[in-house]
Amino acid sequence: MSRDTAEAEAGMKGITFPAWQGKHYVTLAELLVRLGSFGLDLTWRVEFDEIVDPRCVEMASRSVGARMDTLTLLSLTTPFLQLIDAEACGFAGDKLVLVLTECDSSWWDARAVDERVLSELRHRYPGAKDL
Repeated sequence: MSRDTAEAEAGMKGITFPAWQGKHYVTLAELLVRLGSFGLDLTWRVEFDEIVDPRCVEMASRSVGARMDTLTLLSLTTPFLQLIDAEACGFAGDKLVLVLTECDSSWWDARAVDERVLSELRHRYPGAKDL
């Protein structure tokens, strides 16, 4: 994570929740859909510690420079794509407003400037705890 990302995250609130909800794995695509209108106008930078699928390479390359829009990211994460140690940073203009971190295919950490995003995720995913 870059220093700029770490500084921006410091002002965000966050939650963590199990990536596995029973037998269902919560994908990045599912989280993007849960963002609703908040996520539509964001652009994304996605980084991976472990490349698990050729789509990860494409996401990483499209993230450089201008970043990619939400619909492009959504198209690259569906159908089912289980990530291992990945971070998706959502930007409104040049401001970092959302960070979704997938930890070892076991947990999702979500940090956001908008508490409504975290409230929606808490509602949808039992077991969510504040970071």
